Amino acid sequence: MANKSWFPAWGDRPREAEQFRGLKGQIDSLFEDWFGRSMGGVLAPRVDMAEDEKAVTLTAELPGVKEADIEVSLVGDQLSIKGEKRSEHEDKREMEGRTLHRTERAYGAFQRTLTVPYQVDPAQVTAQFRDGVLTISLPKPPDALAQKQGRKIEINATPGPTGPGESTLRSQS
Repeated sequence: MANKSWFPAWGDRPREAEQFRGLKGQIDSLFEDWFGRSMGGVLAPRVDMAEDEKAVTLTAELPGVKEADIEVSLVGDQLSIKGEKRSEHEDKREMEGRTLHRTERAYGAFQRTLTVPYQVDPAQVTAQFRDGVLTISLPKPPDALAQKQGRKIEINATPGPTGPGESTLRSQS
């Protein structure tokens, strides 16, 4: 007797399953619109990055988040923005002799970690939070151009015979 799954294959699923998949997509989109995309199950706020000759500036939209619920840290070249959104709304009114109650709560942790393109002095980093927008300024170090360009490394060929399966690679200038 052949083993057969009790669950229908994707092509055999009833139409209702497709409607639920569409609903899930709409709910996921709502959360992404509310706070940004999800990365590994954790909400990740949208971040814009701008650069000029003096600094790299990051701007993150954090609607409904309080300043006290945000943590910004720089470890090496990794800048992290972490926090939690807490929101409560209560609506109570009388209608046709009945009291209607509605209480909605929304909670969600978020985190976003970005690689900074330069070695930045953490003491020089500044952050401001106003009207739901976090702005982080990372001043460029004096050797920023050299850090960004890197250093060319010369490849030296090893003289002598090669063994089986090996080849000699030579750098051409």
